[in-house]
Amino acid sequence: MQEKIEMKVSLTVYPTADWSEEDRVLVGMAKEIMEKAHAPYSDFLVGAALLLENGEKLMANNQENVSFPVGVCAERAVLSYAMANFPMSKPLKIVISAKKRNGNKFATVTPCGLCRQTINEYENKFQAPIQVMMLTPEGNLLVADGIEQLLPFRFNDLNS
Repeated sequence: MQEKIEMKVSLTVYPTADWSEEDRVLVGMAKEIMEKAHAPYSDFLVGAALLLENGEKLMANNQENVSFPVGVCAERAVLSYAMANFPMSKPLKIVISAKKRNGNKFATVTPCGLCRQTINEYENKFQAPIQVMMLTPEGNLLVADGIEQLLPFRFNDLNS
């Protein structure tokens, strides 16, 4: 007999007025680093700012390469740097901003599959969700309270 498995996902929209001061700083960092992205092929700029439990705030951007697909996404770049330099400090939240070069509007960008699985890896390592915050064209934050909301059927265990 067939069984249907359903999972409910939920994202929250935070208008600018509801942002914490910390959120404002992280959004500013993501926007700032986004403008410095190396994206000569797509002209699509992505920035990510990461808050660690120890208070460190880090940022990175996408790095394209003419040899597709060896470029690196902003989310994986900042998480890799964090885990290389602060391996015992839990990531708490990541803010993502994106837009076309010379564009005047932000694009709502969710992490790609590789980035989602990378976020999942660090949630597993620290046994805690990482809040994923994505800037929208309206200037709001679209927020997932953990990667399960963006990757409900994630790959978690080599033995299951």
